[in-house]
Amino acid sequence: MKHTLALSVSAALTIGAMNAEAFTQPTHKRIVKDAISYMAAHPDTTEYNKLAAAAQAAGYSMEQFAEVLGQGAYDVDDFADTFICGAVTGDCVEAPVWGAGASIVKYTSYWHFQNHTRGGDAHGNDLGGYNYDLLTVWGAVDNLAATWLVGDHLDDGKGGMTGWCFFWSCSEDSEYNSYGITEANYRQGSSSNKGMYADFEKIPFQPIDNLGQHWYNEFWKNPTAQMLGFTLHTTDLLQPHHTWTTSDLNHSGWEGWVEDNYTALDLNNDALVTSALNDFTPVPANQKDIRPLLTQGGAISYSQGGIVLSSTSSADRTQVAKVVIPHAIAMTVHVLNHAANRF
Repeated sequence: MKHTLALSVSAALTIGAMNAEAFTQPTHKRIVKDAISYMAAHPDTTEYNKLAAAAQAAGYSMEQFAEVLGQGAYDVDDFADTFICGAVTGDCVEAPVWGAGASIVKYTSYWHFQNHTRGGDAHGNDLGGYNYDLLTVWGAVDNLAATWLVGDHLDDGKGGMTGWCFFWSCSEDSEYNSYGITEANYRQGSSSNKGMYADFEKIPFQPIDNLGQHWYNEFWKNPTAQMLGFTLHTTDLLQPHHTWTTSDLNHSGWEGWVEDNYTALDLNNDALVTSALNDFTPVPANQKDIRPLLTQGGAISYSQGGIVLSSTSSADRTQVAKVVIPHAIAMTVHVLNHAANRF
């Protein structure tokens, strides 16, 4: 059990500014665009021609198509689909009120992890997602969130869980049925009950591969660039903090550093991406489950990227970045190759 922190308002503001999302949103977008560029340079070994034909049929140039896909991957961090409600007040909000307000990541980001430090979760997933009570690595941001949200529950709609009850009246201010919609979407064959989401410190959030599978299923039913773009936010699995599973430990610093140094370090190097493609097993054309592919990406960042949780040296960060970014691009190419056959 981790020690929660008693923090002053000023300390909360300081730590709030350190809070993190995933890869930064511009990095998410760039990874997708770089995957399209790689496919364009290698039409004989990718499904670029099928993808280009689909884009043309939809009225896009390939530049426009890449922009829409990239924007979809970018937008997932902004989803207003996860509200957490106060244990006393019943007031439901989508982002922490401590820290820098709107600039702090939304609670939707808690669905963006796949914990490789542990095994299966309470839902029956092979690898679970973020669960504060079961973290094996953590920092002040994780502790601050758990302290601030102690006893708080996931919004489960009108007439569901509430804050404190006084005589005949219970505090309730549901904003969005996050349990009945978001969690249900991300369940993907696993099992859940409301009790799992009654106390933030013990909530077993669904893992990001389930998020990706949900949006890929939606794409398969209605093949649009936006749905496919949402799926591609799963490159978070190549961000080591999302597989070691912590909101802290140089999380945001690492992500900002990657964005700042992406071009200078040539992280989309063609040879590195070509090599990375061979580290994945492509999804068979007759199957739609992309989670095994996504989990392979997670295994790479977990096994080769852990040093960035403890080190801020440019040498260590460069070494990891030259592994995880080419693999993020390669994983995206594999998803796009498979998706091209749906168009």
